[in-house]
Amino acid sequence: MMEYLNLNNGLQMPMAGIGTFMLSPKDAENSVASALASGVRLIDTANAYVNESATGRGIKKSGVARENIFLVSKLWPTVYENDTAVDEMLKRLQTDYVDLLFLHQPTDNWRAGYKNIEKAVKEGKVKAIGLSNFPQELVQEAIDTMEIKPQVVQVEAHPYYPQTKLKKFLAKYDMGLMAWYPLGHGDKSLINQPIFSELGKKYGKSNAQIILRWHVQMGNVVIPGSKNPDHIRDNFDIFDFQLTDAEMAEIAKLDKDTPYYQASPVLLARYATTQLGEDL
Repeated sequence: MMEYLNLNNGLQMPMAGIGTFMLSPKDAENSVASALASGVRLIDTANAYVNESATGRGIKKSGVARENIFLVSKLWPTVYENDTAVDEMLKRLQTDYVDLLFLHQPTDNWRAGYKNIEKAVKEGKVKAIGLSNFPQELVQEAIDTMEIKPQVVQVEAHPYYPQTKLKKFLAKYDMGLMAWYPLGHGDKSLINQPIFSELGKKYGKSNAQIILRWHVQMGNVVIPGSKNPDHIRDNFDIFDFQLTDAEMAEIAKLDKDTPYYQASPVLLARYATTQLGEDL
């Protein structure tokens, strides 16, 4: 049975969902429909993925009622200051609202983007606000200066980089963490760690399922992506067992406090001017 994260505005967010990063429009449509048919109720997309329209089609194809789906998207820096960005996103997704909307990158114009999302919250078009890839100091600025406090931060997180410091900070404000690269960017050295193989044998699960279960028990929302229906089902077959405190402590020893992805001023400046392709 699905477990939920209680957000600081009263919303409940499923702890596991499907991500559409790097999926073609066709694959995103099919994966979303397949995931929803398998019981998944959290969908993560972004206008930078240029598959929002396909995600919307997948939702329609599934037949699952919109109110039973927790839909997440993200605004790219080039549209932060666009007054119509949220409406255009909703049109692509074929919905009247999204449950959670992130600012995708911490470029210089993020404050204008945040105010646009605040306006959308007041209009009922967005239920919760998130910050994706934002450093802690900018999350703090948003908490201190914005009218509506953020609910979720989305960052790289996995057993090699469990975001220990950030998690303590977020806990003070009852903010949730949503993990990307939850399996360490597919790094086999991480996935094949002996501890995961041992626990997999004990619980009758794959190494990946053990890692995803670790995330859930750490309080992280996970959004593994896949276009294989069997893999999609397996990624959510993680709610019928519980890792012990001792096992969680063993996994904690893998912490290298080193991410795979490193932002830089040059990269962020590039994001601020990178135009998106056509959403199909």
